[in-house]
Amino acid sequence: MLNELDKMAKKLNITRQAVITMMLRRALDEHYLAKKQIKSEI
Repeated sequence: MLNELDKMAKKLNITRQAVITMMLRRALDEHYLAKKQIKSEI
């Protein structure tokens, strides 16, 4: 898994920590959107 993070970081020319932060932000955004969508369907 670290190798994958390092490859992505190198490709994007950012740090491994920045890759992790970016992925967490995306996951949280998707979570909140899904939660909001479920709430609006009720």
